[in-house]
Amino acid sequence: MPFLIFISLFTLLDFVVLFTLGSAIGLIATLVLIVLTGVGGIHLIRREGAQTLARARDKLAVGELPSEELLTGAALIFGGALLMAPGFLSDALGLACLIPSARRLSFKLLAWLGMARINVYGKASGPGARQGSSAKASPHEPRDSDQPDKTQPTGERQQPLEGDFISRDDARR
Repeated sequence: MPFLIFISLFTLLDFVVLFTLGSAIGLIATLVLIVLTGVGGIHLIRREGAQTLARARDKLAVGELPSEELLTGAALIFGGALLMAPGFLSDALGLACLIPSARRLSFKLLAWLGMARINVYGKASGPGARQGSSAKASPHEPRDSDQPDKTQPTGERQQPLEGDFISRDDARR
């Protein structure tokens, strides 16, 4: 409910500023500015959204979580949508979403408010998560023989365990 009140008050204030500045600079200049910021917002969503999606795919291919890319992409899309909205306050807030330092500040503010969790390292965590070449292979995956085992002292490698396999279908001896 407080969020809806905030949005309503922001929209009302945005229209007041729009009409006040519109009467000062004229109708044609106001309409040109609104159309230019709208076209810029559409262009931004298309260009930056595609680039951020490509970076997120690259991180996923390496085995990392693209948390920073997803937050950046969301901020860029939100900023582009605000630029498309008619109003000078929404345009100012949309431009603030485009500036990297302002974006980082807003991410910290959201994290402080508890609305977002930011993974600083961007690494996958939890069982079964692969983290590039430094992760140990699971027992069901073959280990790269060129990579030393991180649990062994330097220079020593873990030797394979030799034995026979007996399935459950075979009679017990």
